[in-house]
This record gives sequence, structure tokens and C-alpha cells, in this order.
Amino acid sequence: MKVAIVDDDPIVCSSLSTILLQSGGVEVLWTATDGERAVEEYRSNAPDVLLMDVQMPGGNGLDAARLILKDDAQARVLFLTTFSDRAYIEEALAIGGKGYLIKQDVSSVLPAVRAVMAGQIVLGAQALSQLPLSGNERGSAPASAEPDRFAALSQRERDIAGLIAEGLDNHEIAARLFLSEGTVRNRISDMLSKLGMTNRTQLAIMWIRAQPACRGIHVRGD
Repeated sequence: MKVAIVDDDPIVCSSLSTILLQSGGVEVLWTATDGERAVEEYRSNAPDVLLMDVQMPGGNGLDAARLILKDDAQARVLFLTTFSDRAYIEEALAIGGKGYLIKQDVSSVLPAVRAVMAGQIVLGAQALSQLPLSGNERGSAPASAEPDRFAALSQRERDIAGLIAEGLDNHEIAARLFLSEGTVRNRISDMLSKLGMTNRTQLAIMWIRAQPACRGIHVRGD
């Protein structure tokens, strides 16, 4: 597995590189300390997973990720940062990021990278707590009650919800399930209406929260 690291602190880059290399099975292709350099490096040598900080001088991580994902829609960008702002988390997911972790315990990084590589979306507990599950942010149901919210969905709608949570767009979902894009779009609109939600990001978050821990939501250390 090939990984690249982008952080404005060279010590963080070095520390993460050491940890990942010692784990075995991981190659650190390159490191960068700003967003602009990250975009250049990615275009020259794309990793399997890109660890990206959010706030950096010389081009922030969100803007860099947006450019990278525009060039390569399959890019796996995992944000690793000290910022737990809800706006950052929502934007990171909306542009196609595969996860968002808060820097607290470096031991969380390797499991998160492996989960992203396996096609999962990874949200640390602190990041997850910043996000609403529905348009009504007050009185959100506890995680143990969330699976029941999918009772109103058909099996096909549940299939679509799972693929949304994996980060697939409508075209990719349609191809995977042998449906037309129009059908997928209509199904998603129906699902959001049934669940009282306003966008697919909220749907993805709720789906992830409803799954067992093996989906990489509550990564240790975050």
C-alpha cells in the first residue's frame, strides 16, 4: 500500500512516515508541507491513500483535495488535522474525502488508512459528533437507535445508501446496481424524504453511524 503525507509540520510528516513504515506493508511515496506541492506531487506519483492536513500555508488541504479529486475521482483522501470544525468536516466529505480524523493518537492512523483502502469512509468519534443526522439538529437519536431509521427503506434503497456511504457518485452507483442514473437520483430523493434529511452527506453519516465498528467509524484515539 502506497501512502503520501501532507502536513505543514515536517516533524509530523517524519513521525507519520516512521510509524507507517514500521508497520510493514506500507510505502511512503512522498511528503509535502503545503497544498500546492501536494497537487503537483499527486499528479506525478499518485498514492493509494493521501493523508492531508486541512489548514496549511501555501494552499490549504481542502482546496488541494478538491483539485486532486477533480483530476482523479477515485483518489482516496483521508484528512488528518487538529481542526474539528463542523464546516471543515462537512466540506471534506462533500468534496469526496474518504475520512476525517482529529490528531490525538497516532495509533489511529494506520487502522484508518487500511479502512479507507478497503473502501470504507472513516470518521473519528470527535469528528462524527460535530455532524447532524437530520435537518433537526436537536434531540438526535442515540447511535443504538439509528439502525431502526432504515426500516422505512427498501433493500434496494439500503444498497444505494451503502454505496453513497462508500463515496460513490450517482453514475458509479447506477453502474454497480445496473440502474439508470435517473432512477438512482429519484431513489435518493425518496430516501432523503423518508428520513427527513436534506442531502446525501447526512445520509452517508447516518448509514456509517448505524454500522458495526468494523466499518472504521470509532477509530481508537479519536
